[in-house]
Amino acid sequence: MILGLSAGVVGSLVGGLMLGIGMGLVIGGQHLGWLLLMPAAPVAGLIGYVQARRLAKRLN
Repeated sequence: MILGLSAGVVGSLVGGLMLGIGMGLVIGGQHLGWLLLMPAAPVAGLIGYVQARRLAKRLN
């Protein structure tokens, strides 16, 4: 259970970091910030999903 939670936490941290940096760039007038802002949630979910699948393989 702890390892499953860590997969979610790592995904959330990466997505939150992308969201924060992208939002800061967009507010500062840099349009390239949208490249970080838009895919932040899907990337976070994908990282958590990949780590959870890797964890499930180890348990079997």
